[in-house]
Amino acid sequence: MSAHTVVSYTEDLAQWERFWLANCAGKEKEFDPVSVTISDIRLWISYLGSEQYSPRSIRRKLQSLRAFFRYMMRVHGLKANPAADVLTARLPKTLPSFIRPEETATCIYDMTSTDDFTSARDNLIFTMLYSTGMRVAELISLTDDRVDNTRCELKVLGKRNKERVIPYGTELKDMINTYMKYRNELNPVGCEAFFVRPDGQPLYYQLVRRLVHERLDGASNATRRSPHVLRHSFATDMLTNGADISAVQQLLGHSSLATTQIYTHLNMGEIKNQYQKAHPRSRK
Repeated sequence: MSAHTVVSYTEDLAQWERFWLANCAGKEKEFDPVSVTISDIRLWISYLGSEQYSPRSIRRKLQSLRAFFRYMMRVHGLKANPAADVLTARLPKTLPSFIRPEETATCIYDMTSTDDFTSARDNLIFTMLYSTGMRVAELISLTDDRVDNTRCELKVLGKRNKERVIPYGTELKDMINTYMKYRNELNPVGCEAFFVRPDGQPLYYQLVRRLVHERLDGASNATRRSPHVLRHSFATDMLTNGADISAVQQLLGHSSLATTQIYTHLNMGEIKNQYQKAHPRSRK
């Protein structure tokens, strides 16, 4: 699993353990998987709802619990998974946020000068996220040997350690050269990461998130301004401009074509929006 999934599952299970010990354990002094009942889990879900957790968060926490009990059955001989038959509310069907092409172009056009390490790095990060559709975790984990600036290809290690190759264009190639010039002048020692901080240490998620949010703030009307929105924008713009959906699936690293198809619905929504704005008979 990805590093983010590991962290999330760990936090979910620690929260569940605290809740169970406080509300369901009876005389038990330590967490006992064998003693857990479906009623215990339903009580937890009810508690999460009362604490204003979103349906999506509750669903994720239940999935963490299901995965834990599946592990207990597979490795430790637990007889049944008490979380298997617990149902949660359906998630609302929402389309992913994306940035309009003209807004993204404005952000890239208005980038600060690349006359120092930090500006060259930050400009490259923003452009690379949009130009390749990479996840933040994939960008942070890039190493020098996975960046082939001669062939203009990135080898990306995605979810479940699946590797894929993403091509890129001349613009990104020139930005990579500029960034590496400044980075090599810093001569970071003991770090194999492609993207680093001025002290040579790797990036972290909140740094990238803050960078993207600041770039999009004021330049976009999108409700969300996270790095993942640039991934959505990459896929939407590719399909809008005629890319084959199977190619977009491969570039994004989706294991299922159904995951990629959501961008076709998003694209159709934009087409309808433009029709209603522009066609004189759309409101008749």
